[in-house]
Amino acid sequence: MQKTLDSTRSPRAKAGGAGADELDTRRRLGKLAHMLDSAIPLPGGYRVGFDGIIGLVPGIGDLTGAAFSSYIIAEAHRLGVSRIVLMRMLGNMAVESLVGVIPVAGDLFDFAWKANRRNVALLERHMDQPHEVRRQSTWMLGLIAGVLILLALAVFALSIWLLRTLLAAI
Repeated sequence: MQKTLDSTRSPRAKAGGAGADELDTRRRLGKLAHMLDSAIPLPGGYRVGFDGIIGLVPGIGDLTGAAFSSYIIAEAHRLGVSRIVLMRMLGNMAVESLVGVIPVAGDLFDFAWKANRRNVALLERHMDQPHEVRRQSTWMLGLIAGVLILLALAVFALSIWLLRTLLAAI
């Protein structure tokens, strides 16, 4: 059974903290994310969306998908989502966009990653529990930064080793 993003059940919405415009935006973004990532059922119970299908078109497909994803992030910004959570949402979109450019494997990854669903779920959680989601996002971005730094150091060390090996062979 598919989980819907029903923001009318959220504690913030029940407490009167969410206005009608905010609830409408959250519902609309949930529907958009569903269309982009999960609207088409496949045999075996798996679902794909139009973002993955659009991504099959070389070049322009991934750019179009990134544009739709950017709209979700822009709406999250308009709703007042914190910068750290917006950065995490951008990270989800960047992973999907960057890996998506790899022929075949990137397209398969696109079908599985579902960045739009992730971002709308993150938005929903942030609107209901902003402090908890900010804390989790800070940790997640710190972990990602650490991995990227280690990766950069490994590439640097490998480059120096290769240079020394080449110079020694000459």
